[in-house]
Amino acid sequence: MNIDFPFHFDGRGQTTTADLNDHVREMLEQLIFTVPGERVNRPDFGSAVSQLLFAPNSPELAATVQFSLHAAIQRWLGDILDLQDVTVASEDSSLTITVAYVIRQINQQQTATFVRTT
Repeated sequence: MNIDFPFHFDGRGQTTTADLNDHVREMLEQLIFTVPGERVNRPDFGSAVSQLLFAPNSPELAATVQFSLHAAIQRWLGDILDLQDVTVASEDSSLTITVAYVIRQINQQQTATFVRTT
């Protein structure tokens, strides 16, 4: 069962579920925006994106985020997906993260885009 994120109940009072595509995208979102140390039993889970959001926006910031995200996704979600590409673009006060991947279970190409404004 793939529990929907964020956790909530449906109209019948049961835990809401998500299809596989949505579930994998939601896991990516959790990984990208969880600060390492935020989860009690997995203190090294997450990426440094949230900490870097308030750094001066620059191409160097984008490169740092891209490198750290690639490593985090490979480590934490490598058994679920094959990472094809991670692209990070910094423009004005926003950071755009695009992740291209293949879900292993169904061998389907997906692309997820996340935008955060600093």
